[in-house]
Amino acid sequence: MTIEPVEIEMDITAAPRELATAIELKLQEWGEPLRWAITAVDRETNIAQIEAIVIKE
Repeated sequence: MTIEPVEIEMDITAAPRELATAIELKLQEWGEPLRWAITAVDRETNIAQIEAIVIKE
């Protein structure tokens, strides 16, 4: 098992209640999300920069 940092960009037009679930599902492509944060948002394109730590087996 290893812990790795991940940075992704994602469209955040989903409703706020669905946003966290959508981010966690996207991060599962790289491993099990341990923690994540939205670090920047481009308001013109609704693209968010997300930094996360995931656990890979």
